[in-house]
Amino acid sequence: MEHNFYTQKGYELNCHDDLTASMEDYLEMICRMLLEKDVVRIQELSAQLHVKPSSASKMVGTLKEKGYLQFEKYGYLTATQKGREAGNYLLYRHEVLHRFLCLLNHTENELEQVEKIEHYIDKRTVENLARLLPLLPES
Repeated sequence: MEHNFYTQKGYELNCHDDLTASMEDYLEMICRMLLEKDVVRIQELSAQLHVKPSSASKMVGTLKEKGYLQFEKYGYLTATQKGREAGNYLLYRHEVLHRFLCLLNHTENELEQVEKIEHYIDKRTVENLARLLPLLPES
């Protein structure tokens, strides 16, 4: 049995996903904000993620180029169909991991831990955790 071990950076370089972890963070927050309103402004997004508006604007431009967002400079942004589908999965993944870790650790909030690990768990693992959650007692 051959094992191919890599550094974390090596695994990231071998990954062929369209979205980086940073892109996922932005898209997840945009979609979270869009649950409560029809559009999001760069200022609001940067405040929620604790980043500079220029950083948020640059990432929004990248997500627009990849077809996840519609955005006009100095205007409002919304998610495209592709963005909504990806964002809905990111929100789902976040919720599954948060519920699982809260249950596992007997806590009410595992936000920091979820934010640190959510980018490294594949869809199969998320689905298996989701199937496991109803079987576990509530904390």
